[in-house]
Amino acid sequence: MPAFRFEALDATGKTINGLVDADNAKAARAQLRLQALVPLQVDAVVVQGSAQASRKLFQRRVFSPSELSIWTRQLAGLVVAGLPLERALTALADEAEDPRQSELVAHLRAEVNAGSPFARALASSPREFDEVYRGVVAAGEQSGQLGAVLDKLATDLEEQQQLKSKLIGATLYPAIVSVFAVLIVVALLVFVVPQVAQVFSSSKRALPMLTQFMLGLSAFMQNWGWLLGLGLIGGGVGLAFARRNEDFRLRFDSAWLELPIIGRLARGYNAARFAGTLAMLAGSGVPILKALQAAAETLSNRAMRADAMDALVQVREGAPLASALAAKKRFPGLLSMFARLGEQTGQLPQMLQRAAQQLSTEVQRKALAIATILEPLLIVSMGLVVMLIVMSVMMPIMQMNTWVK
Repeated sequence: MPAFRFEALDATGKTINGLVDADNAKAARAQLRLQALVPLQVDAVVVQGSAQASRKLFQRRVFSPSELSIWTRQLAGLVVAGLPLERALTALADEAEDPRQSELVAHLRAEVNAGSPFARALASSPREFDEVYRGVVAAGEQSGQLGAVLDKLATDLEEQQQLKSKLIGATLYPAIVSVFAVLIVVALLVFVVPQVAQVFSSSKRALPMLTQFMLGLSAFMQNWGWLLGLGLIGGGVGLAFARRNEDFRLRFDSAWLELPIIGRLARGYNAARFAGTLAMLAGSGVPILKALQAAAETLSNRAMRADAMDALVQVREGAPLASALAAKKRFPGLLSMFARLGEQTGQLPQMLQRAAQQLSTEVQRKALAIATILEPLLIVSMGLVVMLIVMSVMMPIMQMNTWVK
């Protein structure tokens, strides 16, 4: 049963806005009149995650990652408390502060009221609920433990957000320092050094080598700096478009994993996400082949995704999961070790979850250690560059004082 957004007047003349479920707009107006309301406008709810919204490329999602984890936790709490799914969705639709969220949840409630399974209702909004999310919900419905599965799903979403936020927090300060350092050096070269150069332009004596180098660099930045900036922007845009080609992105992501420091962090982050997703799906009752495919599709690195899909083929042919993962050197050996223990003890989901936790902890530790070392190095490097610029200005002044004497 579809949902309709309405605007109506009550007996006192006050305007009321809300949502109502009905077969069509006419039935929705009839329901409003039965409630002693005068309908002014009744429109069908259009789900932002549907095909219509997919054409709006730059429109943000209804649920941000953090909002989705909170919403999932709230829904899990209501279902575990014994509230029917339809009433739980009604409560969440009424409590939503964002109108877009309210409309989306109302649409899900209408689909459930019409007899659709909850996972199929979520599939009508693929932009908001990815395949992993829908697969876990479907497994929960089939096992009759939707509340517990939703609670586990919310925990997994929260852990992913915590890992991502810690990585961003560890790299944010060095990135800000680097940007400001570059801006300050460019400003000194473009605006300060040329002013000083005018002082020595009338002198026929040779300037120190450092001063000549800085003057040449300053002239280059003044004459060709804009072209360098355009080249950097064009290169970034070109790289973004090139990454849309699957072959290029596969080679790029493979080379990215080979970088000394960043590559190891990327490998650990993707492996932790893969292990956590696979553990959640397998623990929820999803068949291992389907769980492997869904977990592989969550990997942002195309090279590791290709390895995961190759491991899926080997498992389909009868190979143990641990052996299939061990053959892929891009995945840390820790993951295959815990997978082997899980297969031997019959506790594969628990062992994979432990592997995900250890990998996540290791990635956080390395990121914080790198940030701790990088911050003073950036400050010292910035000081050295500024010192060289100051020395290139002061050396001719000191030389002029020698000439005067």
